[in-house]
Amino acid sequence: MTREIRLSDVGVGVLDDGPDGDVVRPILQDVNLTLTEDIVAVIGANGSGKSTLLQLFNGLVTANAGEVLVDGFDPRRQAAKVRSRVGFVFTDPAAQLVMPTAIEDIELSLRKSVPKRERRAAALAVLDELGIADLADRSVYELSGGQRQLVALAAVLAVDPQILVLDEPTTLLDLRNKERLRVHLQELVARRGVRIILTTHDLEFAQIAQRAVVVEDGRIAADSTPAEAVATYRNIIMSDTP
Repeated sequence: MTREIRLSDVGVGVLDDGPDGDVVRPILQDVNLTLTEDIVAVIGANGSGKSTLLQLFNGLVTANAGEVLVDGFDPRRQAAKVRSRVGFVFTDPAAQLVMPTAIEDIELSLRKSVPKRERRAAALAVLDELGIADLADRSVYELSGGQRQLVALAAVLAVDPQILVLDEPTTLLDLRNKERLRVHLQELVARRGVRIILTTHDLEFAQIAQRAVVVEDGRIAADSTPAEAVATYRNIIMSDTP
């Protein structure tokens, strides 16, 4: 089994209204990447295309040009196989939490893989692993943004993904929960062999990765170590700042 995410000459665009009719506005252009590292960070400004890049990995977005392969599977033609391998955690947990309580949401994730009588125990085990078992029976509407984010992560981890994709996972977290997340992600790599790809504006948090990719204006502007990529990103931002 191929163990890599490969993007070859990938482009993504959307139709916009133009003065002479519909025009294609590019979001990503000429993206070539082969990702094999345990943890990869993707950094870039708002609107740079980094979230769209992540959404290619499980077929939430499909490429208009080029080829995307996730462990040898094409998300466009083999969506079920790709999504069984890839867990995706959105920036806004409200996009994922659909049940009244935290534990019910995780039990919903387990409905296809765990017998009904065993789901509560399995869901509690996932919450406990993240250190948030005390939130099990709390209404998701009463939780803080950071607590919701951790519950959304627990719901994804419950189905044991081989690749975990997180779109700005630290945005809503305080320092304690950010550190909890960092430790847990590293444990997922060490104990389960999970591969992690994340976007973040937190340049310090990006240092947990072995590799970092900078996206600027829909193109790959840098692909190197986190320290080198962050330096490139800072230079890009400074050159655009009046």
